[in-house]
Amino acid sequence: MIYEGKAITVKILEDGIAELRFDLQGESVNKFNQATLAEFKAAVEKIQSDNSVKGVIVTSGKDVFIVGADITEFVQAFQLPEEELVAGSLETNRIFNAFEDLNVPTVAAINGLALGGGLEMCLACDFRVMAQSTKIGLPETKLGIYPGFGGTVRLPRLIGVDNAVEWIAGGADQRAEAALKAGAVDAVVADDKLRDAALDLVRRAIAGELDFRAKRQPKLEKLKLNTIEQMMAFETTKGFVAGQAGPNYPAPLEAIKTIQKAANHGREKALEIEAAGFAKLAKTNVAASLVGLFLNDQALKSKAKKYDKQAGDVKLAAVLGAGIMGGGIAYQSAYKGTPILMKDIREEGIQLGLDEASKLLGKRVEKGRMKPADMAKALNAIRPTMSYGDFGNVDIVVEAVVENPKVKHAVLAEVEQYVKEDAIIASNTSTISITYLAQALKRPENFVGMHFFNPVHMMPLVEVIRGEKSSEKAVATTVAYAKKMGKTPIVVNDCPGFLVNRVLFPYFGGFARLIGMGADFQRVDKVMEKFGWPMGPAYLMDVVGMDTGHHGRDVMAEGYPDRMADKTKTAVDVMYEANRLGQKTGKGFYAYEMDKKGKPKKVVDAEAYDLLKPIVQEQRELTDEEIIEIMMVPLCLETVRCLEDGIVESAADADMGLIYGIGFPPFRGGALRYIDTIGVAEFVAIADKYAEFGPMYHPTEKLREMAASGKKFFG
Repeated sequence: MIYEGKAITVKILEDGIAELRFDLQGESVNKFNQATLAEFKAAVEKIQSDNSVKGVIVTSGKDVFIVGADITEFVQAFQLPEEELVAGSLETNRIFNAFEDLNVPTVAAINGLALGGGLEMCLACDFRVMAQSTKIGLPETKLGIYPGFGGTVRLPRLIGVDNAVEWIAGGADQRAEAALKAGAVDAVVADDKLRDAALDLVRRAIAGELDFRAKRQPKLEKLKLNTIEQMMAFETTKGFVAGQAGPNYPAPLEAIKTIQKAANHGREKALEIEAAGFAKLAKTNVAASLVGLFLNDQALKSKAKKYDKQAGDVKLAAVLGAGIMGGGIAYQSAYKGTPILMKDIREEGIQLGLDEASKLLGKRVEKGRMKPADMAKALNAIRPTMSYGDFGNVDIVVEAVVENPKVKHAVLAEVEQYVKEDAIIASNTSTISITYLAQALKRPENFVGMHFFNPVHMMPLVEVIRGEKSSEKAVATTVAYAKKMGKTPIVVNDCPGFLVNRVLFPYFGGFARLIGMGADFQRVDKVMEKFGWPMGPAYLMDVVGMDTGHHGRDVMAEGYPDRMADKTKTAVDVMYEANRLGQKTGKGFYAYEMDKKGKPKKVVDAEAYDLLKPIVQEQRELTDEEIIEIMMVPLCLETVRCLEDGIVESAADADMGLIYGIGFPPFRGGALRYIDTIGVAEFVAIADKYAEFGPMYHPTEKLREMAASGKKFFG
């Protein structure tokens, strides 16, 4: 053993071959934290000074190679001044360069996953051999940054500009076949042959059969493209990537500009260019939000994992109420491996549910994501029924009947008679209090809310709602089932609207106010889409359905009369009364025509404007900034209240609920991070400008205290 640390060891094998092994103690994966980088530096120095070393293989003692940099260290690091960030990047790159410049051949044996800094480590080797099941990639742009350990320098010099831009700007994982085809790796072998293949490669290089210096040389030089070729390669991709990423995600485009700037330079100067661009991106609000988002997501997953110990096993599920929603739930359960009964009182409902499930499965087969045999297996796992015959074997029942408390009470009381004593009953209600619904049950401890979002197969969030009497086992079992279905569960406490809808209705309240002030709904949609929402509020209401919005608003008004009860007639009332319910009736704020693919396409309908004229109370000239403020202030303040009321456990839970549940712009990190970005005191001042609009726009006392003391929601 010539070096032994807590993350890295170097030992000499036979024939002067050294094995540099990553195996970070106390962690399930390898990652580049500060301690590992320090050990890497020390290990390289030991190899440099040992004349008996003739070649090096780089291996991992884990199921994965290296998953990248330790993202938990980014939060503090990114707060450093820009010049310190640049200096830190260059210092790290000196370690990678020293490894790349060793006087002997180096081979990376890549297993499991090599992402970000893990792949950059491999790129610093002379040769790379990859196990068949492995994935590699540079996902940094998903965090609002780009590779900073030499990835923008080495990858384009190895696999060409076009491939490198696609890998770096897209941030997707690459499978072994694609990596070999692009030239990122030299060989792909069966998983159990990986180490032997790496040893074989290094021996051949030591013997002179493979010229490792010639293999290394292109990474040290400028890109082999003339001026015209460079212009063609970079300018065409810049336009395409900018269009794909959009103006709110600068990292993909910055990565291309960095590769372009460094094209005519050797390694040292190219790395300086990379470091300068990396530091600039690291200081953006986008990077802070996306890194925060990643860490919040990890926190959410580990929270959900804690419920595993108390969770009951779900071998058979059931959904009450077929139709589109029931069919979507049945599809998701069956597709992810849990058989499900689908009950409805009408034959048409069952047919609609089955059609929905088979349509979704068919699409997977069409796109090559599923084999026809697996589709048949999933469809067979959905058992339609019009009776409670088999409900005695069910572990969890999801009630998905109409959003009407009386109907739900009747159905819940009925189903409880047919299930076993410890079966969990969950209501897919979007707004009605779980404690209230539990009044219909003899075993309220086995009852929770399980709120799916539409369309079920696309929306990642499930709100698991704890009623006053819900047991921990009921909550844990429901969380585990949601995870098994491939969803991200957030546990919230009970209140009308829970988290997501409670926060969404004040946002629609802001929209109603804008229409009353004479704002054009099309303009509001464009402004909010530019802000980063996937669709503007008018279009969103059309998709959700005016009847759903109308009913939900009444429930919220009853729950929070001080700020959500509005006696004035709103735009939603007007559309609802005119039976313009949105996409489902072909008309709402917009009219809908079918495009060539059979999807509804929105078109302007003058009649909508005529209907809205009577409810315009004033004509106020509004700036885009004011439109954003009038929409966002009530949404953000209601999120603050949810946190203060203990509906959610943490600021991270609140923000993730909004990102996964209603498509809050990810690059803004969620409502509470958005307040942090503006500054709490500044946000309170903005809200106070609209104090005349009533309690929905009034900051809480706690928020005013935070503003006065300079506190933030996140660190």
